[in-house]
Amino acid sequence: MKVFHNKSELSYIRDRLKSENSTIGFVPTMGALHNGHLSLVEKGLSENHVVVVSIFVNPTQFDNREDLKKYPRTLEADVALLSNVSNDKIIVYAPSVEDVYGDKVQSESIKFDGLENEMEGAFREGHFDGVGTIVKRLFEIVKPNRAYFGEKDFQQLQIIRKLVELYHIPVEIVGCSIHRAQDGLAMSSRNIRLTNEHRKAAPFIYKTLKSAKTKFGTKSAKKVAEWVEKQFRKQPLLELEYFIIADTETLKPVKRKSTKKAYRAFIAVYAGDIRLIDNIALN
Repeated sequence: MKVFHNKSELSYIRDRLKSENSTIGFVPTMGALHNGHLSLVEKGLSENHVVVVSIFVNPTQFDNREDLKKYPRTLEADVALLSNVSNDKIIVYAPSVEDVYGDKVQSESIKFDGLENEMEGAFREGHFDGVGTIVKRLFEIVKPNRAYFGEKDFQQLQIIRKLVELYHIPVEIVGCSIHRAQDGLAMSSRNIRLTNEHRKAAPFIYKTLKSAKTKFGTKSAKKVAEWVEKQFRKQPLLELEYFIIADTETLKPVKRKSTKKAYRAFIAVYAGDIRLIDNIALN
């Protein structure tokens, strides 16, 4: 498997592939790969000749320096995992911070028509500036035909779609279903940092989301939110940061339901010092 650490080497291979009319799929990751990432790679391989997987812990999207410091970095294991999917059709780009940012590690200030102010944006200052900056740079380096993102980070997926629209980037954005463990917990690189106790408690998040979906059929968004908050008050190992029912297009919290709109429930929960997010389509 080809593993590149600088963009000039990757650019050479990319240009050769383009000259052969090969299509390039792209899966941007921060490493600590799991089956959720592999499902994105497999989807990419089914629709393209090759898939580039970037493995880069992006410093500009962390509002918490300690979280950045503790984020798992497992490049050797990640490459081994990817080789089980394909040895010759996957290219890994694992750059240094300098290779991506040069000597100025700073995010651009990007307005995403207000999408950046909701939910994660409200709780993580500057987060989507960092996300938009790194994804835009990676798109410029990889120049993929298609890029694959999981719906676990649904707000991020909508932000990336808006980024492509704003900057007229010629790439197709493909959203992929949330990959879950057998007990329902959404796959996340952070899950490996959960204690055994917190890991056993964490499936309660998805269980509550499914119940909230059922209740949304007959109750108002406010009533459903109040019910969710009550459930988490009974869970000593899980601390609810937010539960919001929002319009899937604008990401604005719903005030009055409409049969003409699609809604999703979004949740962020702390299991000890590990922050977990999830969401579910409601209609």
